[in-house]
Amino acid sequence: MKKLVFSFVVLMFSVYMVNAQDAAQLQSENPNAPEISFDKTVHDYGTIVQGDDGTCEFKFTNIGKEPLILSRPQSSCGCTVPTWPQEPILPGKSDVIKVTYNTHNVGAINKTVTVTSNAKTARVVLQIKGTVTAKPTTTMPEKPSEQGAAPITK
Repeated sequence: MKKLVFSFVVLMFSVYMVNAQDAAQLQSENPNAPEISFDKTVHDYGTIVQGDDGTCEFKFTNIGKEPLILSRPQSSCGCTVPTWPQEPILPGKSDVIKVTYNTHNVGAINKTVTVTSNAKTARVVLQIKGTVTAKPTTTMPEKPSEQGAAPITK
């Protein structure tokens, strides 16, 4: 019985892999397939202060001949949240993927967002980088000491 179940699992896995390869091959052979072209794939914040706005945009264009459909982009951690267009992007049209990084933690930024779509290049990795510095503390200047001064009385 165990051999039968194991054989069935191996068979199903093999069928799945063959179908996945066929689908990828058909998509890459389609001359009309959508193509995604980004203005940039890396955004460098440089040095930003803790608590500042960590939002940036990645503009892209569908340079293919069929509508482009984005799947849910995946970020490398919970501190990076992508927002993407839900509707298909028609050929020749542009849109943006907004990426918001939570700048509450101090240190280096090196995060990625993987964008999956029906384009010829099915996956594109976007990167954000930079450094978050501590928020400067505001201190009141010290009042000069008036030692030896006597209070004024009338």
